Amino acid sequence: MAAAAAAVLTVVAGLAVRAVAQGSVAKYAGDALYTVLILALVVLVAPRSRPLAAAGAALAFSWAVEFLQLTGVPAELSGRSVVARLVLGSTFNAPDLLWYAVGAALGGLAHASLARRSGPPSPPVSARAQV
Repeated sequence: MAAAAAAVLTVVAGLAVRAVAQGSVAKYAGDALYTVLILALVVLVAPRSRPLAAAGAALAFSWAVEFLQLTGVPAELSGRSVVARLVLGSTFNAPDLLWYAVGAALGGLAHASLARRSGPPSPPVSARAQV
């Protein structure tokens, strides 16, 4: 539930940044929040993922999308679909790579903090049955 809430809050934060900020601030905050959203989705799909692994997966995905933009495929798809434009973007921008890393670091720290508060994960059901 926390991961789903984090995903929704991240989208709300992204929309809020776009509403109140312009230019580079809005763009790069959006880049960082994009990776935070991916991290929340990773945790939603794999709730037992460790913070470093989840942050690394989110960063790898974000970087892969950015490098894919060098091929022109995202630009073509973005011209046909609003969803593709939102997910894939259209043009490569090297500074985005840094801001994705910032988002992964901040999201990973938040995930680690929440994981510490909730305690260690309980063992899988099969391990408990053997005890």
